[in-house]
Amino acid sequence: MSLLIYLDYAGIALFAATGALAASRKQLDLIGFLFFAMVTGTGGGTVRDIVLGRVPVFWVLNPAYILVCCIVGVIVFFTAHLLESRYRLLIWLDAIGLAAYCVIGAAKGLAATGSPTIAIVTGTLTATFGGILRDLMANEPSVLLRPEIYVTAALIGASVFTLANALGMQLYLASACGVVAAFAVRGGALWFGWTFPTYRHKPGRHPDDVM
Repeated sequence: MSLLIYLDYAGIALFAATGALAASRKQLDLIGFLFFAMVTGTGGGTVRDIVLGRVPVFWVLNPAYILVCCIVGVIVFFTAHLLESRYRLLIWLDAIGLAAYCVIGAAKGLAATGSPTIAIVTGTLTATFGGILRDLMANEPSVLLRPEIYVTAALIGASVFTLANALGMQLYLASACGVVAAFAVRGGALWFGWTFPTYRHKPGRHPDDVM
């Protein structure tokens, strides 16, 4: 279980960093950095715990998670100006965080319910919701609306971990398989521009035209 704890902290720290980088792009003050870091870092896990009925949620039971987000937020506040491309770093840190967090979310869903289906759902939610909240707060185009593959990467990572666990693999091997699978898909989407075919037919009518 110590491996899952490390993955949990790593995922939160990476997502917190992407939230703080988003705050830097908006030129916010230190409190804005901390807020973005905490919401982005804990958002996915909070939704997961609420869905699973695990209340109080994880960061209330263990405030160390909040401290991690705050530390990351402070570090980014004083170092973000040194980066040539903050957006490029943001999306790659997000990819690494997604890979780690889809596994920890799946593991917690599996431990709570024993259901592989729920594990895959909670893994996907945990890995994606923080990034969605970050983009909404920063008024940036949502990761859901960008063309490259995002949610599917988390879905694949959570599925690979769940399948490897069902096959009796040791925890560290199952976790490694899930992390590598998710990062390979998300990283490939960023590097090679992988996308799914989009809907190309006539768009729907405007609501005012229907009334």
